[in-house]
Amino acid sequence: MLEKLGLRVRILLFFVLLAAGGVAAVGGAGWLVVSRSTTPDLAAPMAQAAILAGFLILFLVTGIWYLFDMNVARAIDGLANAIRTRAHADVQGDLGGDKDRARYLGDLAPAAAEISHSLAQTRSALAESVARETSRLSAEKARLEKLLADVPVAVLLCTADYQLAFYNGQAVTILEAGGAPGLDRNLLDYLREGPVRHAYERLAKLNDPEAASDLICATTSSGRLLSGRMRVLRRTEHTQRPGFVLTLRDVTADLAAHAARESLLAEVFDRVRRPAANLQTVIGVISEDKDMAQAADLMGAMLSEVRGLTAAITELGQRYDKGRNDWRPLTQIRSRDLMDGIGAQFETLGLDLQTEGPELMLTCDGFELALLLRWLGQKLAQAGHARSFRLVLAEEDGPGAVLDMVWSGPPLSVGVFDSWLSEPLDPDTPDLTARAVLNAHGTEAWTEMRPDGVSTVRLPIPNARRATTRPAPIQREVVYDFDLLSKARNAGVLESTLEDLTYVVFDTETTGLTPSSDEIVQIAAVRVVNGRRVKREVFDTLVDPARPIPPSSTEIHGITDDMVKGAPDMTEAGKRFHDFARGAVLVAHNAPFDMEFLRRHEKSMGVRFDHPVLDTVLLSAVVYGQLEQHSLDALTARLGITIPEEARHTAIGDTVATADAFLKLIPMLKSRGLTTFGDVLAEVRRHGRLLKDLN
Repeated sequence: MLEKLGLRVRILLFFVLLAAGGVAAVGGAGWLVVSRSTTPDLAAPMAQAAILAGFLILFLVTGIWYLFDMNVARAIDGLANAIRTRAHADVQGDLGGDKDRARYLGDLAPAAAEISHSLAQTRSALAESVARETSRLSAEKARLEKLLADVPVAVLLCTADYQLAFYNGQAVTILEAGGAPGLDRNLLDYLREGPVRHAYERLAKLNDPEAASDLICATTSSGRLLSGRMRVLRRTEHTQRPGFVLTLRDVTADLAAHAARESLLAEVFDRVRRPAANLQTVIGVISEDKDMAQAADLMGAMLSEVRGLTAAITELGQRYDKGRNDWRPLTQIRSRDLMDGIGAQFETLGLDLQTEGPELMLTCDGFELALLLRWLGQKLAQAGHARSFRLVLAEEDGPGAVLDMVWSGPPLSVGVFDSWLSEPLDPDTPDLTARAVLNAHGTEAWTEMRPDGVSTVRLPIPNARRATTRPAPIQREVVYDFDLLSKARNAGVLESTLEDLTYVVFDTETTGLTPSSDEIVQIAAVRVVNGRRVKREVFDTLVDPARPIPPSSTEIHGITDDMVKGAPDMTEAGKRFHDFARGAVLVAHNAPFDMEFLRRHEKSMGVRFDHPVLDTVLLSAVVYGQLEQHSLDALTARLGITIPEEARHTAIGDTVATADAFLKLIPMLKSRGLTTFGDVLAEVRRHGRLLKDLN
């Protein structure tokens, strides 16, 4: 029983017993004297003396306890926490203020400082040795990651329970319609269960690591058809049910293109066959008929069939040319980069080009488009139209944009321009004509003469959108944790060890400090899987609060009304965050504040935030005691975590700091014997006076 009590509590009990013993001794001595004395009326003075002595003993013991508690017990606790922090949270540096507080402990503080210094030196030497030994492996690992990131098919490595342990960039592209994939998430959340499960069960029974199974499966969200191949990993002594590798390729577009081509070919045969048969009949009749009048009628019929055949072939050829554009792999390029490249090519020709227009993302072949416009400028200069041009980019009402080549000078006639389009753009590429480039982009170009005397060639670009900085582009790299393949999984959260759980650490920024009436303006979160923060699995979004943001709040987090215009509302953002946190334990600093904002909108979102919750304020109290400061700044400073000034009081900056602090607290909790979620929860609830537990 006493072992479960803290050092300060045990010392307090010692002094309480000492005071009680002193008072009892004085009282007992007084009673003994009075009972044996023959002096009359001695009881009253002795009682007064005993009471006075008792109060004096209590006063002295209390004073001594207070000094002992301040200078010895608290110092020992602080020194122990400082040593534990350096032992388990990888914090560098000397003991600092903790050593100063322990000045009355004799040689204990210097000895602890020497131990911490020696531990830091040992760690440094070990880290250098490990770094030297693993540098070659790290280089090979980086090359392998780059290679796998650029593989043109989706590659996924899963456990026998279909939990993701590895995925590359193409997997993000294929599966993100159902929510971006993440480590330790279930593959069956993204793919329909039947084909995947049947393929795995079939391969698992074979017990042949060389066997593979081809399968066709569909995504759960959009129903896109995927072609896949599965291979089961080798069994080991630790894994009776091995994981598997699954490669996927999106064949929906291929099947659609194939079906369209088949339909087109069928129509070609149908529409060409009948006129050809009729034409054959007519020609046969002409060859046998001697009547010139009838022959003239048949000749007219033959000409009609020939016209029909020609029209059909022409139309089908146009449709085929249009269909060829559907598969062309056009890429997205920033308009500023494209115009800068075109301007550089005009300079090499000695021509002047000024560019203007909004920053757009254009879906095009930038090389061919730049080559086309350079060729056009050169042709206009050679024909004497102009040597100075403006290239103006303008948005259309729909998804496209228009490029205008503008000059002040003689206009370009439609006929001349049309004849130019059949010329090669460059002598080195005689098959690449201006018309071929236009056809490849599914567009056309024409000339115009404007009322102000300015001439122009207009070139529409069918697909364009505004260039934005949010959301951040997906980093095409592999994400993995092979330890997930052998990780034991417990049935319940309470019995799970801290390392076996998946966490989502999050933070919010709000319009104010009243959860019942204020609103969220930003939510950020990161995922912690298998004891590490997955850097590429981040949730970060602004939220439109549907109300003005007070200037006092903007001064803290820097978010203005203009920044949240067009951002998702709380219903949409909350649903996306709920999906991101599916199946995880939520972690926050001062969690009741953030959770009240989220739970107030559960009805409009149609979801429930019933996740298990851990609060780093309470975890800090478990490790360091309630008398310490437990703000995020104090906790991160204590753990040697630096929050960049520009990231402080931003949702993502505070989230990353909270996650790093949480990861450093886990081994310190384990050193206290708190290894499972249930152990931590029971200990956290002892600190309910500090903050409400939400579980």
